[in-house]
Amino acid sequence: MSGPDALFNVHNSFYLGAYQQAINEASDVDCESDQERTDRDCFVYRAYIAMGSYQLVISEISEDAPTALQAVKLYAQYLDDSDKKESVLATIQDWLNDPACSSNQTLLVIAATIYAAEGNYNEALKICHNGNSLELMAFMVQLLLRMDRSDQAEKHLKAMSQIDDDATCTQLATAWTNLALGGSKVQEAFYVFQELGDKYSWTVKLHNGSAVCSLAMGNHEEAEKELLEALNKDNKDPDTLANLVVSQLHLGKPTARYLNQLKMVAPEHMFVKKNEQMEDLFDKAAEGFSA
Repeated sequence: MSGPDALFNVHNSFYLGAYQQAINEASDVDCESDQERTDRDCFVYRAYIAMGSYQLVISEISEDAPTALQAVKLYAQYLDDSDKKESVLATIQDWLNDPACSSNQTLLVIAATIYAAEGNYNEALKICHNGNSLELMAFMVQLLLRMDRSDQAEKHLKAMSQIDDDATCTQLATAWTNLALGGSKVQEAFYVFQELGDKYSWTVKLHNGSAVCSLAMGNHEEAEKELLEALNKDNKDPDTLANLVVSQLHLGKPTARYLNQLKMVAPEHMFVKKNEQMEDLFDKAAEGFSA
């Protein structure tokens, strides 16, 4: 496959969370330019990173690779070795300050992702503002929702819709926003996840999105069904395990196994941190009564 939409399936599969499929699709693409080849390789290596293959990415991307690929390699190093986080952040900042590469869209995506992982949402938002891709705009929507700024998220979602209402990034951002808005909008979000799953392929990400909608609508058994489907596809996915704990609580079922799995595979997950905080508060309260 070649032409202007040669990488559509690669991009689309990646955004939906079908990472191995994205890698497979990329092998069938005949790139017509160096830029297209770099773009393809970036998505392939980002897919490998999403599947946890950090060392493969680090070993295969050479030191003289284009900036976009170097940024992807840097992200793999950031995730692979916590001792390198400071040096990675310093390098990222140097590149963002360099006019020669500060507008590179892949660099901006990686930089925003890393700053968000560090909890520096404001810096991540500033980086997103410097880009013009739908992926960056979708990430901006996601960040604003994490900051409980659904009003701003709606504003940026409108801008995305004006560019391409049918794009997968726009559809996902629409679903996330509607879910955050709650009420009747949750049903609309549910339909988006269903349509994307039926149109393309049901991924762990889409099963989780659909399940969270079901939880919000009180359909706990349906949520459990979706999450078990996701677990069958990837039994180590942190979001699936966290959502399973919630669904099992609603259904009055044991949660210990899923919570323990989550602690093993993602000890820094937000759900684990919040659970630990609640346990500490409970212990302190119990000490007060025992005294």
